[in-house]
Amino acid sequence: MQHLILASASPRRKELLMNLHLQFDISASNADETIESGMPPAEAVMELASRKSRYVSSKHPSSFIIGSDTVVVHGGEILGKPSDASEARSMLRRLSGNSHTVYTGVSIISPEAEHRFYEKTDVTFWELTDEEIEAYINSGEPFDKAGGYGIQGFGSYLVKEIAGDYYTVVGLPVARTIRELRKAGFHLPF
Repeated sequence: MQHLILASASPRRKELLMNLHLQFDISASNADETIESGMPPAEAVMELASRKSRYVSSKHPSSFIIGSDTVVVHGGEILGKPSDASEARSMLRRLSGNSHTVYTGVSIISPEAEHRFYEKTDVTFWELTDEEIEAYINSGEPFDKAGGYGIQGFGSYLVKEIAGDYYTVVGLPVARTIRELRKAGFHLPF
């Protein structure tokens, strides 16, 4: 029987796979998440996803592993997870009234090979008031999310529109991931 492992402790990614009624285990990766300065965002997310899935695959070589990583890009700069309220405030002010691009890279390792891809989605924020920014920061939600926001939670009120796959912004482009799992030889129940 084939065994599927999500190489992530992200509750959002876990929920997305659970919504598909897939049987899987979770094994968080401790892979290095630093990227080279100047690395294009698409390459960066695929590399980070690959590091995560390879880390877990080294412990489970006969399993199918899904690794994923997401970054927010604004003005040519990758915005990671804010380390404190000041950094979150700065990020949200930058994104306020502007568009940015969210990249999510995925690495699927099967017992035979690795399959990598990325998806990107453009997101536009409403013009945010200082009060809205402070309320969002006080919610605690910005601190474990690339770009300092989560589209699926309280942060949904920040977003004016998106162009692309919503689930790319959440952290795992589900439809593409399922198709890539099939290509990798994983037998899905649907």
